[in-house]
Amino acid sequence: MALAPLIAAGPVIAAATEPVIPNYAAQSSSCEIHNDLFCGSWVSHNWGPVLWPALRDHILLALVAVGIGFVIAMALALAAHRFGWVERPTTAVTTILYTIPSLALFELLAAPVGLNVYSAEIALVSYTLLILFRNILAGLRSVPTEVLDAADGMGMSRGQALVRVELPLALPSIVAGLRIAIVTIIALTTVVYVIYNHGLGVPIHTALGEGPFKTELIAAGGLAIVLALFADGLLVAIQRLLTPWARARTG
Repeated sequence: MALAPLIAAGPVIAAATEPVIPNYAAQSSSCEIHNDLFCGSWVSHNWGPVLWPALRDHILLALVAVGIGFVIAMALALAAHRFGWVERPTTAVTTILYTIPSLALFELLAAPVGLNVYSAEIALVSYTLLILFRNILAGLRSVPTEVLDAADGMGMSRGQALVRVELPLALPSIVAGLRIAIVTIIALTTVVYVIYNHGLGVPIHTALGEGPFKTELIAAGGLAIVLALFADGLLVAIQRLLTPWARARTG
C-alpha cells in the first residue's frame, strides 16, 4: 500500500526530470531575429558577458603595449641623442618591424612564444617603436641651441638640462608620437584574436561568422573607434595641461 503513492507520482517525477530545451527565438527580439541594422536590446543584454570584458581586455592590451614601447623608445632615443651612431641601426630595425604585416607577425610569434598574451604584446610593442623613437628624437633635437647654451651658462649639468629643458620643450613632439602610437595599437589590437582570444576583435570576428550579425559588429567596431578617439583626446588634454606656455603663445 505504501508504494501506491510513489507509483502514482512516477509519471510526474519523470516529466519533471526531462531536459528543457530553451526557445532561443522566443528569447530574442524581432530586431535580433531579423538581423536589423542595430538592436539596442542585444547590446543591453550582452554588455556584461560580451562587450565589457572585450573592451576591458582591449584597453589593457593597448596600454601595456604602448607603455612598454614608450620606455624602450625613450631609452633608444636618449641614446641616439647622446650618441649619433645609434640612430641609423635603431631606425633600420624598427622600420623592418613596423613594415611586417600584423597577421604575419602574429603567426611568426605563435610558434616560438605560444598562443598567449606574451606573443600578442611582443607584436604590439614592436609596432610602437618606430613611431615613438622618431618623435621623441625629433622633439629632443628641436630644442634651440641658444636655450641649451643658456642652461649651460646657468650651471646645469647635462642631466639637469635634459630633465628641466629638453624634455619639457620636446613634449609636444613626444605626445604627438604617443597619439599616433595609441590609435595605431588600438586598431591593431582588434587582430590579436588570431593568437589570443581577447579584445574587441573577438566579438567582431564572431559577428562576421554569423551572417554577419550586424548589431554585434557595429557595437564592437564602434567601441574600438570611440576608444581610439577618447585616447587621442585625452592625450591632447594632457599635453595642454603640461605645456601652459604653448597655450599662452597660441592664445
